[in-house]
Amino acid sequence: MTAEFSLKNNVLTIDAGQKSVAGVKPQNEDSIGIHVPEGTQLSSKGVAMVIADGVSAAEAGKEASETCVRGFLSDYYSTPDSWSVKQSAHKVLVALNRWLYGLGQRYIDAEKGYVTTFSALIIKSHSAHVFHAGDSRIYRLRDGELEQLTQDHVVKVSKDTTYLARAMGIGLSLEIDYKKIEVEEGDLFISTTDGIHDWMSRAQFKSVVVEEMLNLDVLCERLVEHALSHSSTDNLSCQALRVLTLGAENHDDALNKLANLPFPPDLNAGMKIDGWKVLRQIHASARSQLYHVECLETGKQCVMKTPSVLCLGDPGYVERFVMEEWVGSRISSPHVVEIVKSERKRTFLYYLIEMVDGETIMDRVEKAGVMELTEVVTLTGHIIKGLRAFHRRESLHQDIKPDNVVIHNGQAKIVDFGSVFVAGVDEMTRSSEDEIPLGTLEYSAPEYRLNRPRTERSDQFSLAMVVYEMLTAKVPYGEAYEKSMNIKQFSVLTYTPAYVHNPLIPIWVDGALRKALQVNADLRYDSLSEFLNDLKYPNETFLSPEMKPLIERNPLLFWKGLSAVLAVSQLVMLFFWFRT
Repeated sequence: MTAEFSLKNNVLTIDAGQKSVAGVKPQNEDSIGIHVPEGTQLSSKGVAMVIADGVSAAEAGKEASETCVRGFLSDYYSTPDSWSVKQSAHKVLVALNRWLYGLGQRYIDAEKGYVTTFSALIIKSHSAHVFHAGDSRIYRLRDGELEQLTQDHVVKVSKDTTYLARAMGIGLSLEIDYKKIEVEEGDLFISTTDGIHDWMSRAQFKSVVVEEMLNLDVLCERLVEHALSHSSTDNLSCQALRVLTLGAENHDDALNKLANLPFPPDLNAGMKIDGWKVLRQIHASARSQLYHVECLETGKQCVMKTPSVLCLGDPGYVERFVMEEWVGSRISSPHVVEIVKSERKRTFLYYLIEMVDGETIMDRVEKAGVMELTEVVTLTGHIIKGLRAFHRRESLHQDIKPDNVVIHNGQAKIVDFGSVFVAGVDEMTRSSEDEIPLGTLEYSAPEYRLNRPRTERSDQFSLAMVVYEMLTAKVPYGEAYEKSMNIKQFSVLTYTPAYVHNPLIPIWVDGALRKALQVNADLRYDSLSEFLNDLKYPNETFLSPEMKPLIERNPLLFWKGLSAVLAVSQLVMLFFWFRT
């Protein structure tokens, strides 16, 4: 059987061929399969190549190999997209092994039941995942060098006699080898059963592969023919898969490739790194540095973000830093700073951001004090558009604050990805549910400190804090907010109306801010668009006098009422005192 596949899109491009014959045997107990999914599964699950050799000594070797290949290709692609390749494949293989072992129990000798070797190659993004049990093999040819990626699981008892030490269906527990390697364009992977590789030398095998590597169908046929010409007495199966082009890296691959790069040293103006010249340092903190850099070839100017040497040796920090670039590359919005793809191979850990000339909201507030309402509403609309770009990708920014929004030509841009949470990315060292985004206590929603679920309403709260500060140059709950760490402390916070600090703020604008700044997330707006609409247009609900607290509507009546309540409580206490 032969087959050829070619898939061409912006994720992955491959060619593949395969062939399986019975040889001199009356029945072919080998099984092979290649699956190239369509749509989003190509990026979430990858391409799979599977080969299995049913054990001849088993009564149901053919059924076992077919069950493994068909079952794996079906069940693997049915697992949740949020599962990693390793998790998905392992769960499927454990289930298949139990099924085969159970079927084999009908035989007196369980080891002569449904038993088969199994070798699978899954290529996802920039990585190849190898799963293996038995004596089938997977090779890789790269730059003329042939490497065997699997190890034969056999026990040699004499010169001519060997037994399988591992296989699918041979026992209730499954031991399977797993290996993850980086993939490069041009890599050629070949899988074979022992009917081929046991009947030719390594040099002969490599010679055929190199000679026929341009046509993968012919390559598989030649390997089969060569083994048969050398008197192979077994079934013969071969698969070949070549990676033509690679698409964008996903989160895992970016981490694996970049996390091991060395930290760059502190950079000074005039220094050069990977074809970029440092013009000046923009910002430095205990966790990172920002540099204004220029490409030596094109003259393009960007911002280079580098990790701080103070965090050297902290794997969680490195993972978070590397993830920033991946997160930013997924977001597309004119109101979110753009990640610049590096054309050169990096020798240090850093990433590039588009250069945005302007000032942060914090700079503007510190220079000018309160900002005009019309400008604030306009900038808020820009920030909301940027946040929507994150939310559409099932991500929360988690760190909206005046320092992280730049104003350029009247446009607002979100400029930081350091605290972004991405749904489904659960391999991070830092637990997004257990750590408050660094440096954001003053602007983060209460749920971050109360260990409650974080949602899009959490970003809404932070945005409202920024809007409040733009309009008043103050914070709504005072210094007590930053010190609050539990529900009791949050419950006694007092909201100061925006118009107390800035009399030009309409009551309905303050009503919108008050709602978006509720400590209880359930009481905030359902969407950012509702919040923006209430900032633009008067909401009759907020115009109603009854909506204002009594202390604001009638301070004298409030204090009279409070005094009356206290007097009554004192009388009640005296009454019970004299009765006792």
